[in-house]
Amino acid sequence: MRSIDRILDQALAGNRISAEDCMELYESNEIEKMGHVANQIMLRFHPEPITTFVIGRNVNYTNICDVYCRFCAFYRPPGSEQGYVLPDEVIFQKIQETIDVGGTEILMQGGTNPNLPFSYYTNLLREIKKRFPQITMHSFSPAEIMKMKDVSDGLSLEEVVRQIHEAGLDSLPGGGAEILDDRTRRKISRLKGSWRDWMDVMQTAHRVGMHTTGTMVIGFGESSEERALHLLRIRDAQDECVANGWPSEGFKAFISWTFQPDNTNMKAEKLGAEDYLKNVAISRIMIDNIPNFQSSWVTMGPEVGKQSLHYGCNDFGSTMIEENVVSAAGTTHKVNIESILRLIREAGKIPAQRNTKYDILRVFDDEQATRVDKDFIMQN
Repeated sequence: MRSIDRILDQALAGNRISAEDCMELYESNEIEKMGHVANQIMLRFHPEPITTFVIGRNVNYTNICDVYCRFCAFYRPPGSEQGYVLPDEVIFQKIQETIDVGGTEILMQGGTNPNLPFSYYTNLLREIKKRFPQITMHSFSPAEIMKMKDVSDGLSLEEVVRQIHEAGLDSLPGGGAEILDDRTRRKISRLKGSWRDWMDVMQTAHRVGMHTTGTMVIGFGESSEERALHLLRIRDAQDECVANGWPSEGFKAFISWTFQPDNTNMKAEKLGAEDYLKNVAISRIMIDNIPNFQSSWVTMGPEVGKQSLHYGCNDFGSTMIEENVVSAAGTTHKVNIESILRLIREAGKIPAQRNTKYDILRVFDDEQATRVDKDFIMQN
């Protein structure tokens, strides 16, 4: 048998593959074979033919950022006339609109704004929870948490995370991971911090009781070794969470996508569907301790998102009622609820709405029809 068959057989037998094995998979072009094995591994976690999704909204509360990532088309530097901080009332209105269409999750993210004090975040979260106790705040990236620490007048990282959690932050998304290796990070965003900084925030969140998501962005010119190290570091961190008995489930999901170079200050070859599907499959094979894998239809488009449901993904992610960061890079794929239901069914799956903790709220069988206001989704 060829090397890739040995590695895939090992994974199917329930044995872990190494970073070296992972690199060999990246160097192979047998994408369908890897996808088949990834799908089998997914079925161990989710034997039922259900694909979940969450009705959520992105709220980009500020675009002012002092990290200056080369790959980002969204941010504006401090002092820019195009910079903004959304008024609280606008944020409240966006949340109410989300609830009105059956939404349960708010992904509130922005830049690392040096002009906002730590109290801005805690006060805003308290006001949100006072008005909307039912909404799940799945918000802020590790880079934003580190900025909160910088402006917190000497609080430790753990105290910052505890206070923001107590104020109303329910879970932490994994934005800003990009590639968890410092060679690539220094090349694309030298001010954003090391891979260890990103992981420290995540593991601190796990210690204080918040679950998180892990992410990965490929297409920066990173090596197969760097990709393998990224996956290994995510897997090791999840092992550590379980071994220490921290009061959370660690990483609830893993999401990967491809770098979108349009309108950015970084030139790179735009990766295609095969690169994305290959990465999804290898990630599912490598990471054997995170239960959920999300499709990235926002960057790759709905049809590729549908394909990913046979390459290891069990979840279609969020409806993304509003999305500004990826669309700033020239990639805009808007899908309403009816389209999500159709795409999931076309993949041979049964669609089900979930919450941020992956509890199923509603299963849509063929006899059911969504009550969501599709016109609102399309307009936003």
